Amino acid sequence: MNTSTTRHLLPHLQGIASRIVLAIGLVAAVFGGVSNAWAAGGDTWQEEVLLHDGQKMVVERSQTYGGRYEMGQSMPAREHTIRFTLPNSSNAISWTSEYGEGLGRTNFNLLALHVKDKTPYVIAEPNLCLAYNHWGRPNPPYVIFKWEAKAWQQIGIAALPTEFSTINLIVNNSRIDEIKDNSKSTGYVPATYVQVMNGRLPQAQYRSILREPMATGLCPQYSASPKAPD
Repeated sequence: MNTSTTRHLLPHLQGIASRIVLAIGLVAAVFGGVSNAWAAGGDTWQEEVLLHDGQKMVVERSQTYGGRYEMGQSMPAREHTIRFTLPNSSNAISWTSEYGEGLGRTNFNLLALHVKDKTPYVIAEPNLCLAYNHWGRPNPPYVIFKWEAKAWQQIGIAALPTEFSTINLIVNNSRIDEIKDNSKSTGYVPATYVQVMNGRLPQAQYRSILREPMATGLCPQYSASPKAPD
């Protein structure tokens, strides 16, 4: 092939190559949107926690993204971690909501952190209905953990100290832009604004820690054997 022919064909070949690359990208996006199990970046921020006795402490929260999601939906949180140091202590503690293989996302949404007698408690909720069913359909809809013997132990609502009544962490942590905007002046979201953000949510379980079962569960319960039509 002579030089003139090569120059003539080059734009045509480049166009074909561009279309092939675009097609590969579209296929990857389609299959990635249906079942995407890799992590894609993350966010980290700090917020101020108001404890039941009036003390405050600043915690660090972080989350990565990835998992299964439908096209057109935002990528879910894959893992979520909170790190903190107890008041008048130098011991750092962390709690992580890990990725659930059967869920396609992290197991929990974090709601509150409370401390009594230097013992921290984490109050979380199952992350959507698959997780709610997996964790036994709790009602009130919380899964609670207590730091004991240097490990997190799951406890029931009856074992949670009655002094704890507030949802004191930012619920619905997908509001990253608002979180970052309100932490510019101090480096963290103040406890007063945490209350403002949570105050916009209509659900009773986000306004305070419920002690009695809700009239209806968090998710519908479907029979394993649907009734045949008449």
